[in-house]
Amino acid sequence: METRFTKDHEWISVDGDVGTIGITAYAQEQLGDVVFVELPEVGRTIAKGGEAAVVESVKAAAEVYAPVSGEVVAVNAALPDNPGLVNTAPEGDGWFMKLRLAKPGELAGLMDRAAYGAFLKEQA
Repeated sequence: METRFTKDHEWISVDGDVGTIGITAYAQEQLGDVVFVELPEVGRTIAKGGEAAVVESVKAAAEVYAPVSGEVVAVNAALPDNPGLVNTAPEGDGWFMKLRLAKPGELAGLMDRAAYGAFLKEQA
């Protein structure tokens, strides 16, 4: 599975035609301790760049945007009761949703891990 990244610090890891989406370690570090997560409804269709979820921390609230277009096929049911998973495992157990890709070609516009690392260095 290849993981791709957005300039808004979301990641997507694709297996077949389904992508698992979350926020990056960098994003959760900027937010601080996550205290609340609002997830989309299963069955909802989200366009690339559309608001997919909301994450709130002790410092701020932020939108999570869809890196690609698709239909929500699953959400991480553990997050509402345990939002701290976003801090402890942002690119693992702290995932937000799974989307069935509507336009797999949109993945080509996202960064691979090396490009994302270079992007973060530019932001510093």
